[in-house]
Amino acid sequence: MPGGTIDRRRFNRLLAALLAGASLSGVHRALAATAAQRKLPLIVLDAGHGGIDPGAIGVIGTYEKNIALPTVLELARRLEATRRFRVQLTRRDDEFIPLAGRVARARAVNADLFLSVHADALPRRTERGASVYTLSEKASDREAALLAASENRADLVAGIKMSRDPEVNGILFDLARRQTNNLSIRFAQDVVGELGRHVTMLTNSHRSAGFAVLKAPDIPSALVEIGCLSNRTEERDLRQPPYRAVVARSLARSIGHYFDTIGA
Repeated sequence: MPGGTIDRRRFNRLLAALLAGASLSGVHRALAATAAQRKLPLIVLDAGHGGIDPGAIGVIGTYEKNIALPTVLELARRLEATRRFRVQLTRRDDEFIPLAGRVARARAVNADLFLSVHADALPRRTERGASVYTLSEKASDREAALLAASENRADLVAGIKMSRDPEVNGILFDLARRQTNNLSIRFAQDVVGELGRHVTMLTNSHRSAGFAVLKAPDIPSALVEIGCLSNRTEERDLRQPPYRAVVARSLARSIGHYFDTIGA
């Protein structure tokens, strides 16, 4: 909605009330109160892996977790410098966090956007490039399915319980999921467009798979693989702070463009 973001959980509760028979005037008053409580959009950034889980391991032994974290820290710095967003990180150091815990942290603070940052490894070492994933229970290709399977250590089956009526709950869940998926795809397209101006992208760079960290039904989410540690040249690039700064700047711009597009 122009001028700010609306707390999706409040909106869903209002919708539940309307479906349950609340008066339109009561819903309008509640919406006005919600509008008065708008805040800067909250971005939750997730540095992949950590602790005992190193993630992918590069040709010369680079750990994915040690590429994801500094990239996320640089991205957070750039976003905060705009004074347009609030930013929270799922981890700030070499900490292991279960996948469900990462999503739970984002939902606990009612995030407006969730971005998980990774660096992958592909079977063919000649391949290089970034890619962006959104949620799909059916992966867009075999490679995406294999990557999702390798990343997932746990699963989150999230629901929205706002009514004693299971049918109403089902309607709300479907509405939230559909809107969230549409917004996630829009954001992913912004990321692909912006990253593609500055770094190499994989063919079919917007992909879909059943990543556990993308399964929050009410938070637009994407997972970005910023490069391939299995490619010697790209591993070398990813180890360099200036290269990661280019990636972080592109991601920050894509986040800004996404919120421009949705009017926040």
